[in-house]
Amino acid sequence: MADPKGFLTTPRETACSRPVAERLKDWNEVYVPGSLLPIISKQAGRCMDCGIPFCHNGCPLGNLIPEWNDFAYREDWTAASERLHATNNFPEFTGRLCPAPCESACVLGINQPAVTIKNVEVSIIDKAWDNGDVTPQAPERLSGKTAAVIGSGPAGLAAAQQLTRAGHTVVVYERADRIGGLLRYGIPEFKMEKVHINRRIEQMRAEGTKFRTGVEVGRDITATDLRKRFDAVVIAAGATVSRDLPVPGRELNGIHFAMEYLPLANKVQEGDFMAPPITAEGKHVVVIGGGDTGADCVGTAHRQGAASVTQLEIMPKPGEDRNANQPWPTFPMLYKVTSAHEEGGERVYSVSTTHFEGDEDGNVQALHLVEVEFKDGKLEQKPGTERVLPAQLVTLAMGFTGTDQANGLVEQFGLELDGRGNVARDASYATNVDGVFVAGDAGRGQSLIVWAIAEGRSAARGVDRFLTGSSTLPYPVKPTDRSLTV
Repeated sequence: MADPKGFLTTPRETACSRPVAERLKDWNEVYVPGSLLPIISKQAGRCMDCGIPFCHNGCPLGNLIPEWNDFAYREDWTAASERLHATNNFPEFTGRLCPAPCESACVLGINQPAVTIKNVEVSIIDKAWDNGDVTPQAPERLSGKTAAVIGSGPAGLAAAQQLTRAGHTVVVYERADRIGGLLRYGIPEFKMEKVHINRRIEQMRAEGTKFRTGVEVGRDITATDLRKRFDAVVIAAGATVSRDLPVPGRELNGIHFAMEYLPLANKVQEGDFMAPPITAEGKHVVVIGGGDTGADCVGTAHRQGAASVTQLEIMPKPGEDRNANQPWPTFPMLYKVTSAHEEGGERVYSVSTTHFEGDEDGNVQALHLVEVEFKDGKLEQKPGTERVLPAQLVTLAMGFTGTDQANGLVEQFGLELDGRGNVARDASYATNVDGVFVAGDAGRGQSLIVWAIAEGRSAARGVDRFLTGSSTLPYPVKPTDRSLTV
């Protein structure tokens, strides 16, 4: 144990956010740079080094949390980085974006505030980059085998890096103009600055991974051509089909999927636009969907100068404490105030949109909603609760329904789908097509970044075994393990 009395004497502290008035003027990350370093050693010392560390179970990657907490407490940042990277290719991503199911499973969290595992993680990796501890790990020899990875989100990047380090020649295909998938264009800059992606890409290039942007498999290159060129293929294309809202008025101008709206704001930060083609400036904005993507839309609208921002959620408002049906160490659904919610706006729960109203030019002007409640396990409208919200920009952030099939990828490969519409796979992440594997949201369905990285690593092991007959790569999770999907 790092500090035998740490969990008794040290209260939980987390990263400090910059003042709202300051951060709304820019797109930089919301936290005060360097604010964790003065406190993180003692925070790591709160870890109890449990005989059975349930944080391991809470983390799909099986991160060695007590071990790197101990090194962080002793400020041995090099050793802490080594233990962190032993299970996680990209801890700077998860340390910023993961909702930290490990903290929900922390034993200390039974009756006290949990250890700030996520803050310790991001402090270790940021320190590692500053100290030069993150270097390319090129393979000692090449296997002579080749693999293509379709998609450059966290699952695709993790699979590609693992396969490259195993000695295979790997090419990553990305249909967008830059590498990163939703990390690049779905996550706003204020949640994760893209420098963190860029330097990982440079590390991977130095290790030997090759990247092809602006290439959509199924359109720009066929599945047949890809299978001829490569010994194995990993499909990590994500679950990018947005859930729609088929109500009257949906066709009006000004109603967009979140993944139509958010990427344009990111492209401004990349220098592609002076101003976003879709902007919230001066408009009454309504965000439909109460999850993290909805919160990203809220924060983006604030920075674009929205007149007002309202976020709608069809489900009831979560409680601030665990429900009896979500006991420790499961991941509970709790009321969460993100940095975007701190910046303003209104959140409305238990409501459903009935229709949109437009002006004479076909632009959305208002949203009609009604309160709903559960009766006999079904959501029903409450009579007399209808009301109207002004809305000149509406973003639909209601989740995703599966992998894009419009480009022909699924059909051309001849892939089978499971009952949920995801690409089916076996225990080694192999699809029904010989030599074709699937990882991340494409096979799992919409899930967390930590699951994507874990699945990318696991699929890489399946590919390595397929190519060589055996594998020493780690196998963090099985495809059937859905216990922590949220």
